[in-house]
Amino acid sequence: MLAGLTFLAALALSYANGANANIKGVASLLGSGSVGYRKAVVWATLTTAAGCLVATWVSGSMLSTFTGKGLVPASRVAEPAFLFAVAAGSGVANLLATFLGFPVSTTHLLVGGLLGAGLVSSPGMVNYQQLWETFARPLLLTPVLAVMVGGILCLLSRPGSGLGPARMRVLDGLHFLSAGAVCLARGLNDTAKLAALLMGVGGLGVKASMFWVSAAMAAGGWISARKVADTLAYRITGMDARQGLAANLATSALTTTASLHGLPVSTTHVTVGALLGIGAVTGQARWRTAIPVLLAWLVTLPASALLSALIWKAIDLLD
Repeated sequence: MLAGLTFLAALALSYANGANANIKGVASLLGSGSVGYRKAVVWATLTTAAGCLVATWVSGSMLSTFTGKGLVPASRVAEPAFLFAVAAGSGVANLLATFLGFPVSTTHLLVGGLLGAGLVSSPGMVNYQQLWETFARPLLLTPVLAVMVGGILCLLSRPGSGLGPARMRVLDGLHFLSAGAVCLARGLNDTAKLAALLMGVGGLGVKASMFWVSAAMAAGGWISARKVADTLAYRITGMDARQGLAANLATSALTTTASLHGLPVSTTHVTVGALLGIGAVTGQARWRTAIPVLLAWLVTLPASALLSALIWKAIDLLD
């Protein structure tokens, strides 16, 4: 029974991930007025699915990282109760953030779930060096890099005003493709993290786990992405197609590079960092509404850790 509940919890987390994250790649298309919401969702779904497919072949190191092995004892990671606590705690926190319209990091949520369940199930046996080197360091570094790269690309790009119709069409086309590249990179980076939970349930293999995660992510992005879309598209910074292209190039380059090296970065942090980078350069950053988003990042990891710890403790008391 617990294995079945873990399967459902992992699917719920994947659904919440899609609802919270699929739209991140195409937020600049919405914010610049290049396309409407429905077209953006269709493009996000298709390109994220492509990233999920690629992840089946190139995400072996990410799968290994998010099983939790090395962070907590391997014997604990293999227990259904541990997997359920991580999936359920992360899923509840992600669904709540999505309902409130906050773009949060699934990576933070999963790391919090692994840490919280690990601390209560194996006191004194959490590997903090592994926590820093594998998870914390890349998660702290990439938003800073994203702000810098997004700002630099915005400065280097030529102003979009005064371009003829033909050049504007080329710019719009490149912007559209760059949004797809961000979604592909996100699917590549996130799918394996979530599939790692399913692989511990009922002997599911890599391909089956990836399939279920991809389907749940697509459903979440299709049905429940509106609130996070509004936050990312309109409440971080004003932008035009040129600036959106710069932000997308920064996000896709950093996320894809991290994925290929097995580094668990947050697409949310990279996306928002790149948008704030161009907003800082153009003077259009909307700090009054962006700051609550940044503050929400500080809450997600401890909230997920607390929920996962409480769920594991409840299961332990019921046994």
